[in-house]
Amino acid sequence: MGRYVLRRFGFMLLSLWVIVTVSFILMNAVPGGPFTSVKLTPLVEKQLERKYGLDKPKWQQYTTLLKNLLHLDLGLSIRERGRSVNDIIKYTFPTSAALGIEALVFAVTIGLALGIIAALYRGQALDYIAIIIAVIGVSIPNFIVASILQYILGYKLKLLPIARWESFKHTILPAFALGLGTLATMTRMMRSSMLEVLNQDYIRTAKAKGLNSAQIVWKHGVRNAILPVVTILGPLIAGITTGTLVIERMFGIPGLGKYFVESIYNRDYPMIMGTTVFYSALLLFMTFLVDIAYGLIDPRIRIARGKED
Repeated sequence: MGRYVLRRFGFMLLSLWVIVTVSFILMNAVPGGPFTSVKLTPLVEKQLERKYGLDKPKWQQYTTLLKNLLHLDLGLSIRERGRSVNDIIKYTFPTSAALGIEALVFAVTIGLALGIIAALYRGQALDYIAIIIAVIGVSIPNFIVASILQYILGYKLKLLPIARWESFKHTILPAFALGLGTLATMTRMMRSSMLEVLNQDYIRTAKAKGLNSAQIVWKHGVRNAILPVVTILGPLIAGITTGTLVIERMFGIPGLGKYFVESIYNRDYPMIMGTTVFYSALLLFMTFLVDIAYGLIDPRIRIARGKED
């Protein structure tokens, strides 16, 4: 198991290096630069390029980037004058993470419950209700959901604040809008996985032994059915906690999503690379943790990995 963890960790670092390299190549392959849309004299533009190291050959810029990343230095933002990328992430990511975690807890809790209920009551009213919720969550974009919630619950009924980020009440609407799509995904996957497990021979054997329904569902059903769902948790956690530009803008939330997307439009090279590396590292690390968690959920996986080692 120990060797397996080390191999997976090494693969994670290799994947991150590939992402950084490809991102650097694509970023520099696009015509123009961070100062193209700004009216500057040639002298000022050269001075700015020298300040940010853009006057050096590409290979030298690349090696400097790698050296800085080894020291966890993401550089200075070009558009946000006087602020480092590390500083921007430090002050904006906690907000996006708080919103994302709340949305994730809501989505996972309700999604798993709906998936289990839908599988246990297949073809009945509860199953159809869960399917309808899943279809709505997948079909309707989160910004449409956000607009509807703001209009009905915020403007018409005045039950919850429409925007801003001040108290727990201000987080309810954006968390629901952000988590609805994830809830739908979790519901669909848990339902299909649970249905497959309930048709297995060991479930029939458990019933034949006289085990009660609760033991069969929780001990034999849910534990095995949840494995495919755990597979997607890593990317979902990384994606939902790094923030969504549309939701953050609609609710006036000062999160990382704004900088993540605007850096591309502004050709802010350090911000592009910084947010890309941060997001990729988080995604890979979450996937790594999920992969290790397999062994804790299913002993058969631990045994298989032990044989590999």
